[in-house]
Amino acid sequence: MPIVPGVHRLGPGDATLLVRTGRAGAAARAGHDLVLEVTAWTATLEISDSPSLTLDADATSLRVRSGTGGIQALGDDDKANIETTIDDDVLKRTGIAFRSTTARADGATIDVQGELELAGRTHPLAFPLTVGADGALSGSATVSQSDWGMKPYSALFGTLKVADEVQVVFEGTLPAG
Repeated sequence: MPIVPGVHRLGPGDATLLVRTGRAGAAARAGHDLVLEVTAWTATLEISDSPSLTLDADATSLRVRSGTGGIQALGDDDKANIETTIDDDVLKRTGIAFRSTTARADGATIDVQGELELAGRTHPLAFPLTVGADGALSGSATVSQSDWGMKPYSALFGTLKVADEVQVVFEGTLPAG
């Protein structure tokens, strides 16, 4: 499906923004691979002669949706502790923002390049967005926490760590044209 020209506003009501983490370290088997959902965010995708994308997310709105692996299942208390650690120690309650510097639409793909502000630092980030025949919009980007000065969370004297690279996944649907 060709990408419908215009200004498209998206948020949690019509799309999902997920963060997928992995685990590392000698005790990695004890930890969980997490799926976190960003529950408060807005994005604006403009399809025109000069496409653009902006996104603003509330860093304190990440919620643990699932955890796989590990020695035992994650309980509600575990999830609450993870969310508090993300707020206080990892993201430190700072804003998350993305602003495209260039975006090129070609058929059903938009190649996006821009600046991601995370944990008080801004660095370049590039990723493709694709539009399916049904208007489904999807994309993902890999973010290395250390590139933004973030020390990946660790426990058990550093033998259990969240992997440095996390995957940010977006899925939604554009309005019919």
